[in-house]
Amino acid sequence: MRRPCSKNPLATQHIKDKLTLLPCLILGDITQKGYEKKRAKLLAPYIPQTHGIDPALQKEGRNQTSAPAATSAPSSSKYHRGRSGGARDERYRSDIHTEAVQAALAKHKEQKMALPMPTKRRSTFVQSPADACTPPDTSSASEDEGSLRRQAALSAALHQSLQNAESWINRSIQGSSTSSSASSTLSHGEGKGTSGTLADVFANTRIENFSVPPDVTATTSSSSSSARPATIDLPPSGIVKGMHKGSNRSSLMDTADGVPVSSRVSTKIQQLLNTLKRPKRPPLKEFFVDDFEEIVEVPQPDPNQPKPEGRQMTPVKGEPLGVVCNWPPALEAALQRWGTTQAKCPCLTALDVTGKPVYTLTYGKLWSRSLKLAYTLLNKLGTKNEPVLKPGDRVALVYPNNDPVMFMVAFYGCLLAEVIPVPIEVPLTRKDAGGQQIGFLLGSCGIALALTTEVCLKGLPKTQNGEIVQFKGWPRLKWVVTDSKYLSKSPKDWQPNISAAGTEPAYIEYKTSKEGSVMGVTVSRIAMLSHCQALSQACNYSEGETIVNVLDFKKDAGLWHAILTNVMNKLHTLSVPYSVMKTCPLSWVQRVHTHKAKVALVKCRDLHWAMMAHRDQRDISLSSLRMLIVTDGANPWSVSSCDAFLSLFQSHGLKPEAICPCATSPEAMTVAIRRPGVPGAPLPGRAILSMNGLSYSVIRVNTEDKNSALTVQDVGHVMPGGMMCIVKPDGSPQLCKTDEIGEICVSSRTGGMMYYGLAGVTKNTFEVIPVNSSGSPVGDVPFVRSGLMGFVGPGSLVFVVGKMDGLLTVSGRRHNADDIVATGLAVESIKTVYRGRIVVVAEQRPDASEEDSFQWMSRVLQAIDSIHQVGVYCLALVPANTLPKTPLGGIHISQTKQHFLEGSLHPCNILMCPHTCVTNLPKPRQKQPGVGPASVMVGNLVAGKRIAQAAGRDLGQIEDNDLVRKHQFLAEVLQWRAQATPEHTLSLLLNAKGTTVCTATCLQLHKRAERIASVLYDKGHLNAGDNVVLLYPPGIELIAAFYGCLYAGCIPVTVRPPHTQNLTATLPTVRMIVDVSKAACILTTQTLMRLLKSKEAAAAVDVKTWPTVIDTDDLPRKRLPQIYKPPTPEMLAYLDFSVSTTGMLTGVKMSHSAVNALCRAIKLQCELYSSRQIAICLDPYCGLGFVLWCLCSVYSGHQSILIPPMELESNFFLWLSTVSQYRIRDTFCSYSVMELCTKGLGNQVEVLKARGINLSCVRTCVVVAEERPRISLTQSFSKLFKDIGLSSRAVSTTFGSRVNVAICLQGTSGPDPTIVYVDLKSLRHDRVRLVERGAPQSLLLSESGKILPGVKVIIVNPETKGPVGDSHLGEIWVNSPHTASGYYTIYDNESLQADHFNTRLSFGDPAQTLWARTGYLGFVRRTELTAASGDRHDALYVVGALDETLELRGLRYHPIDIETSVSRTHRSIAECAVFTWTNLLVVVVELCGCEQEALDLVPLVTNVVLEEHYLIVGVVVVVDPGVIPINSRGEKQRMHLRDSFLADQLDPIYVAYNM
Repeated sequence: MRRPCSKNPLATQHIKDKLTLLPCLILGDITQKGYEKKRAKLLAPYIPQTHGIDPALQKEGRNQTSAPAATSAPSSSKYHRGRSGGARDERYRSDIHTEAVQAALAKHKEQKMALPMPTKRRSTFVQSPADACTPPDTSSASEDEGSLRRQAALSAALHQSLQNAESWINRSIQGSSTSSSASSTLSHGEGKGTSGTLADVFANTRIENFSVPPDVTATTSSSSSSARPATIDLPPSGIVKGMHKGSNRSSLMDTADGVPVSSRVSTKIQQLLNTLKRPKRPPLKEFFVDDFEEIVEVPQPDPNQPKPEGRQMTPVKGEPLGVVCNWPPALEAALQRWGTTQAKCPCLTALDVTGKPVYTLTYGKLWSRSLKLAYTLLNKLGTKNEPVLKPGDRVALVYPNNDPVMFMVAFYGCLLAEVIPVPIEVPLTRKDAGGQQIGFLLGSCGIALALTTEVCLKGLPKTQNGEIVQFKGWPRLKWVVTDSKYLSKSPKDWQPNISAAGTEPAYIEYKTSKEGSVMGVTVSRIAMLSHCQALSQACNYSEGETIVNVLDFKKDAGLWHAILTNVMNKLHTLSVPYSVMKTCPLSWVQRVHTHKAKVALVKCRDLHWAMMAHRDQRDISLSSLRMLIVTDGANPWSVSSCDAFLSLFQSHGLKPEAICPCATSPEAMTVAIRRPGVPGAPLPGRAILSMNGLSYSVIRVNTEDKNSALTVQDVGHVMPGGMMCIVKPDGSPQLCKTDEIGEICVSSRTGGMMYYGLAGVTKNTFEVIPVNSSGSPVGDVPFVRSGLMGFVGPGSLVFVVGKMDGLLTVSGRRHNADDIVATGLAVESIKTVYRGRIVVVAEQRPDASEEDSFQWMSRVLQAIDSIHQVGVYCLALVPANTLPKTPLGGIHISQTKQHFLEGSLHPCNILMCPHTCVTNLPKPRQKQPGVGPASVMVGNLVAGKRIAQAAGRDLGQIEDNDLVRKHQFLAEVLQWRAQATPEHTLSLLLNAKGTTVCTATCLQLHKRAERIASVLYDKGHLNAGDNVVLLYPPGIELIAAFYGCLYAGCIPVTVRPPHTQNLTATLPTVRMIVDVSKAACILTTQTLMRLLKSKEAAAAVDVKTWPTVIDTDDLPRKRLPQIYKPPTPEMLAYLDFSVSTTGMLTGVKMSHSAVNALCRAIKLQCELYSSRQIAICLDPYCGLGFVLWCLCSVYSGHQSILIPPMELESNFFLWLSTVSQYRIRDTFCSYSVMELCTKGLGNQVEVLKARGINLSCVRTCVVVAEERPRISLTQSFSKLFKDIGLSSRAVSTTFGSRVNVAICLQGTSGPDPTIVYVDLKSLRHDRVRLVERGAPQSLLLSESGKILPGVKVIIVNPETKGPVGDSHLGEIWVNSPHTASGYYTIYDNESLQADHFNTRLSFGDPAQTLWARTGYLGFVRRTELTAASGDRHDALYVVGALDETLELRGLRYHPIDIETSVSRTHRSIAECAVFTWTNLLVVVVELCGCEQEALDLVPLVTNVVLEEHYLIVGVVVVVDPGVIPINSRGEKQRMHLRDSFLADQLDPIYVAYNM
């Protein structure tokens, strides 16, 4: 074990220099149930093994580290060094708490487990250069965002364990540094090559030989690294591409020993699963009956939780406000008195940057200059008739923090002119953090004028022509410079109007709420005066006293004491600006010493800085101080700062009774202040409270566990003349019991009067009448809510335990952000609540390595969990100095939260733990056993619901006098057409320029087919029934080869040619189809024939074993002896091979009768005749694309204009210009083509118009697809090209599947496609509930065209095979004369043939119809429209493929819905795909922005899936654009993606494992 280096113990501390912990809360409420059990399991991995450390050593290390870093060099830079060395904000320093954290971490030291670290690409995150090290100036704040770094007591105490953690992580994840791309090596086998330490790591996880598959009840996230990790040796995988629905998919996932079958599995995912292994949830008591309500497991209150037992409190009164005869009637009167009678007395002294007094404003000067300003404001800004300012108007005061003199003059000038000053911060950039909200305040106050100094005005950002920029969100302002030389002297006879103080507004102080909105608290003149009187009495101010002020003089205690009460009592204030404190932190102590000041106004950070630097000054005396007012004494962690300061400076004359903590808030002003004590009297007691009690708002003296105690000091008594009560923070203002914690409310004349312009919120805050337990009001005096949480203790002492803004409510318990911050070793307290989940954001030190950061994050989670029993949802580390700052250098909380939520925080490390803290997901659905299909059907009939079925027109009733009907075979139709209409053109093929490169008349096609048939006989020596692969680019040659096969009696199999640039990926598919189809011969072109036998091809497949390859480029003119005629129409016509989205290759058999029936159905639906022209832009290799390209025009005689889709890539205009040029009424395309046009021509509509392209001729534009209609794409296509005449009714989609390639097709007659909005939640339960447009959680679905003639569909429960009602989602089954006759080959299961093609309903079908199962889920809905047959129209809606659905938590999810949500979350997400792996939900996103944005996507993706789908994402993988594989139909190949991910072949930018 290494000890911390003694010279600078903090230098070895690679933890953060500045850590902002952002306890945001996200989503809902978190239940406590089972939390303890889970906690133990889940935290196990974060705990390093700390082998017997000598306790003395530990103690020594801690004391050493927590001692202030001593430096000897006298230069001012020493403070930089001393402080940036990791000293933390003193407000949070507490030895007791340090020990608590230490003990909590030690508790877990026995267990240890490897935790998967995220994977990063090296290039992604360049470490910030060393000079980006946080300089002290940016890290302190004026407000409670106050941010001097606290001493690293907590972090130091953890130091030893961190040292160990380092070796622990190194051991368990050997060399798996996140920045490098290595992944841990771990072989599950006989343990070859596994080091002993790794065996150790897994020893305590009790995974005996991985005998049980890891159970992960929710989903989680995993990472694969960019270098390929060592793999797990497994038996060769038995994954069969022909695996189809119906067979149990889990058998595909896990082998008997629970290790997933994949030739390579990322070790990290296995690690993650082991980490997440946890006990199964207890069985639910009742079934999930009502599908429409998300039933959440309601947390049972903890029977042992403490409850308040005291009596109801009575309001506590302060001492009466004394009446002093010479108190002025108004503050302005006091100024006038001192200004005229004591003109030489000093009022305010300003210091320069070095801390030396530079200018003293006397009371005479203050009076004369304020008078000049008041006169100028009222008389010199406009004309006499139209003054710019009238009494009562608001003006902004924009003065820098180092210029108190100008500010004071401006403030009193406004008071004398009776205009209302609104002090704000100086804007530094056009888009300051929070600047927009300040703009909102200015706008709501109606401010048009800003006062500032000449120097400040010069420093404001300017436009190119020298004007001040328009700040974001600000109203237009007129800037007025208030330097004396620009002011007019008032005439002798002009006097300001100084009336007695009344309720009219005096000034407005801004206040930022925790959401980031800025409100103006209006203070009346009477409240301002009374508050000064109360402060004067409480602090016992006397005339001529000197006070030192280190606070911001624009608001809060700095303004009240140093600007207002100062004038009331003729005090002399020395103002120490923040900039001086940065260079000389001891300056305020020196001022007290030099000027024998009686009172000093400070914050804990100032005490801390003084302690850091005190060694330089031996001869300082603080004996003159009678009050050291600690203005953030209300912060529970201030007690240790006060104690430490006292122990250090008591030897310099500081009196213990001089330390006076006080509590303030913008609304109630000074709530309470400790009065200076009598020398020698005992100091007030401390309260040692139980944190567990506190989280239930109950006061309990801590007895049991000192680790979870909070020690608080009092903030004195209620203000003179005031009254205080404590009310419950939520609901009506009910008085608390004496042992209960609530919000402090104050009633006196000294508080604010309202939020300017916000009447509603004002009533809630400034006009509170407390009620008793029965709800009746107690008295009629209104109280003001202070926003502070606390209680009144013995002797009427007030104790504050936190702020309302810092409350994080989790599962009915309240945690204070400050406490969590302190535990998290943070520097800045950041209090943001974001709907129920805690988010922690911290700045990482520039010199911290990936591993240090990761370890630190794990420890923070563990410490917060142990001490507060609350989980952290997200922990993010951002580079140093990148968090948005407030003007005084504090962290701007609400802006940080906003950046986090919109994905612009750019963290360099992130750890999400949704599994630990999201425990209020809806209950998993449990299927109810024993409900058979019969009872479902009876239930539907009883409920009056229709059985869900629909049909196209009846073929028997259609009059069809076409001569084509007498031919049973397509080959006969072609021969008949060649004789009847030899010169009629059937097909035209276009190239990329839109010119016709090839045409085929009926006779040409017939002759060509005859030649090909004779070649098959001669060269191929084929027999009837042999399979022939056709390998052609899209064109007429392909059509001729198809008919050539029919003429020769062979069975054609069309196959997409391999891509010349990408043979290794595309040729194996060709080879596979050739092998599976047992092809006897390949027909192709000369070019492709050479390619098949080339060297490049040999690298991808075995080229020596191709069957006979014949090229059909130069055919001999030889007559065919006879054309083959099949003996029956049930004989096979062709094979249709296709790869499904789940990555399975399936071939289906199409008989001659099915081909005939299919062509007839399409002819009737689309009204195709020989005089018609259609344009086809589709791939002609399978499904409906092949049918339209090769079969339909021969059957119907219409002319097809063929446009190969790949030609569009070089000419986006091709398809649309062809349709326009040939005046096409019906055109067919694929989603890929539509997307190309939408993206490629989106901004070219004017160019299209200029080229004369007009689509008004189009009657139907049909997208051929085997999926849910992509409405967003079809709608944007329609909208985009509406301007060039495309009718909004033209675009529709088809629906087909492997078993039946054309089930629906819009056609020319019949009603337009309908759309519906369905409830997503119900859909997950296989129910269909229609909702209104815009309903939350609704999904828009469109009908997939009209059902073809002769086709019947029925919706069936896929498990019971019984029919369902039309309010249910089920599998679409089809019965039609053109259904395929079966699969050509399925290796593993012959019974699938019967199951998929010839299956019967289990109940309710006396006719015993034979159905084919499409494998798609959908529903039928009867509409109000009339079908062509005259009946009401039944619409079929396709929801998604059954194979693709994700079964999670007993509910059914469709990947596309999750992907849609994810794609919407951030502009940089180009594409997204999801899949599951052993119950982990994995989300892969393509990042089209810069790589720095990769980590922003992790929380966004996790949030949106949680909020919209109630699922926890397991792994977020960020990859480059184009990594997600997409097939020719534009469908995502999610299973291929999964295999690549598990085999670690994606080269991801970043992989995050959600814990």
